Amino acid sequence: MSEISAFNVRNAFLSATMAPMNKRELARAVAVQADVEVKTVAAVLDGFTDVVTAVVAKGEAISIPGFAKFVKVNRAARMGRNPATGETIRIKASKKARITPVKAFKDAVLNPATAPKLAKGAYPTLDAAVTAAGKSQAPAAAKAPARKAPAKKAPAKRATTARKAPAKRAQAKKVAKKAVRRTR
Repeated sequence: MSEISAFNVRNAFLSATMAPMNKRELARAVAVQADVEVKTVAAVLDGFTDVVTAVVAKGEAISIPGFAKFVKVNRAARMGRNPATGETIRIKASKKARITPVKAFKDAVLNPATAPKLAKGAYPTLDAAVTAAGKSQAPAAAKAPARKAPAKKAPAKRATTARKAPAKRAQAKKVAKKAVRRTR
């Protein structure tokens, strides 16, 4: 009987850790690792997915060094075979999304010793670490002594042609007035 319960406990642990990480769990883990609030991380993840999706949809590639490359691929029309009948069929052109992991990511996955080290409580995520994330920055910033603000740069001067234009108009008006006076 003890063998069955130990087996179930071990499988329950494996299934909990082997399940795919969802967006909320990812946000919590990143919040602990980066020491940022969970709300901020969730907003950044939303923005990241929106930008990547929009840019790749337009046909531009996005490459994140050390992680992955996101590309839109146009596949040409081609001839293929129906596997059931062996009949030759025409396969129409299509567009596909391709996400390719780069070498550094593949190396880290294949050799976990080279993977980045996570902060304590980042994965598996600990609730205490998540609640503490982002809170250590606020007191440190309040205790820091005030620094002297850098000197502001003087605003750029306007082009000299812009200053001469009103003077020429005023001069033209004076010349026109003198011409009117002479004709009287």
